Amino acid sequence: MRSMRIGAIAGIATLGLALTACSGGSGGSGGEGGSVEQTVFRVAFNQNIDHPQAQALLEVSDALEEATDGAYRFELFTDETLGDQAATIEQVQSGTLDFALVAGSLLENFESDFSVVNLPYLYESPEHQMEVLNDDEIMGDLYETLVDDDIQVLTAYHGGVRNVYTTDGPVETPEDLGGQKIRVIGSDTNVLMMELMGGVGTPLAQGEVYTAIQSGVLDGAENNELIYSTLSHAEIAPFYSRTQHLMMPDYLIGNPAVLERMDADARETLDELLAESVDTELGLFADAVDEAVAAAEEAGATFSEVDVEVFREAVLPIHEQRVTTDLTQSIYDAIDAARG
Repeated sequence: MRSMRIGAIAGIATLGLALTACSGGSGGSGGEGGSVEQTVFRVAFNQNIDHPQAQALLEVSDALEEATDGAYRFELFTDETLGDQAATIEQVQSGTLDFALVAGSLLENFESDFSVVNLPYLYESPEHQMEVLNDDEIMGDLYETLVDDDIQVLTAYHGGVRNVYTTDGPVETPEDLGGQKIRVIGSDTNVLMMELMGGVGTPLAQGEVYTAIQSGVLDGAENNELIYSTLSHAEIAPFYSRTQHLMMPDYLIGNPAVLERMDADARETLDELLAESVDTELGLFADAVDEAVAAAEEAGATFSEVDVEVFREAVLPIHEQRVTTDLTQSIYDAIDAARG
């Protein structure tokens, strides 16, 4: 059962790690050949088990286990059980963790050229985003730059459309953000983006945002509707303004050595299943957004539309500042050419 594969409770996390070998443990059955050595891939995720990305990965795990006669499956550690995203990237690099789902902007800390795919107002739709970010001809060279850092990108997932939410009234223009400290994910690109939007970009781990807003350290944050609702941010920052400024991808990353140890056929199966899961996650995400908006409104949130073009024009200078190499220019041009 899926519930037996979820290491989401902090109290058992240490025990779980102790009982599974560095790249898996024994168990399972192997059809005609009887029992097989089962590899259990530990996957870290900072959101809850109902999140579309978690659900997509559980489906991948079930299909992978079936296709390999029980030789491989995932164990998902949700809710930052194994640390925040920056910490889980380090664990993947060291080999103490197999895979992690992380925000795309964090990869800029290892390769600055990743900023090109994290630019505001870059994608015209979630489908456009997924088409280009999972195209090896467009992204292969950029993803390859991380291998020397012991990071390998397995797939990109849609991470929602990010908007601004605040404690003191809706945001309609960049002037409304003047002086307001808005939480962003830690990257120079995101900090600069918020500055151009009129606010003060303040990097902070996701788990600390609620308290920071509640105590007045932050005036608000920017994120998609799922995070806003699931983490109860509507309770403390009830004004959600649809700036639609960012469609930042999330990545499933792994340690290259872990992937190299996989049976070749199983690795091919995993790649195929992950590719199929991209569409699954997109559908689940769209449904989840509708549910999240309804829940946030019930909690007291007010959703408002804004003049997106005003914000788009304000942040366009960041495109020129970040597209400065042959690699970033080729990716930027390919993304533009793939528009509908």
